[in-house]
Amino acid sequence: MQSNEAPVSMEIAAVPSELKSESGSLPRKPNFEPLKAHEMSDGQVQFRKVSVPPHRYSPLKKAWMDIYTPIYEQMKIDIRMNLKARRVELKTRPDTPDISNLQKCADFVHAFMLGFDVIDGIALLRLDELYVESFEIKDVKTLRGEHLSRAIGRLSGKGGKTKFAIENATKTRIVIADTKIHILGSFANIKIARDSLCSLILGSPAGKVYSKLRSVTARLAERF
Repeated sequence: MQSNEAPVSMEIAAVPSELKSESGSLPRKPNFEPLKAHEMSDGQVQFRKVSVPPHRYSPLKKAWMDIYTPIYEQMKIDIRMNLKARRVELKTRPDTPDISNLQKCADFVHAFMLGFDVIDGIALLRLDELYVESFEIKDVKTLRGEHLSRAIGRLSGKGGKTKFAIENATKTRIVIADTKIHILGSFANIKIARDSLCSLILGSPAGKVYSKLRSVTARLAERF
């Protein structure tokens, strides 16, 4: 069955030469100024709240000015302590240069609550590739009673010697809080530190872990 419709022809209109630019190129791209932090969120103020555990209340009082100064003056984020709710509250300001500063400050305060020093936590504000990873001893192996106590002892070593050795070799910071372990560092370094700590939990002697650390860190030094 044939259709009686005529074939549709496409007409292409020629662009008048007056509309073209003199140089024959496309018009220049518009140059917009970068958006400010409060403009990105449609002028809405953004908040972050970090709870303060009971055992970190006194250290927070002592180190408050060390935490407050870099957050308020350098990162341009408002910070206050809510005494009633027992949490630190952060919010953006109209002059905050970058919206990501709010999350960086929240990570910094959270790292302090986990037990890291202020000096180590400030690295979270300065460097983008750092983060905190947490795990428990029972995630690696189920231990109870004296076996658990001995595992914690192996992680720390005499006077914290083993912990410091792993920190220095892997360029990380480690906090052992009862059965919880928190590691602050870059992705690759956290993996090496975590593998060493897991070996100690599973019962490897410290000497064996040291020798493995030496070979792994030497390999990392060659790569970079």
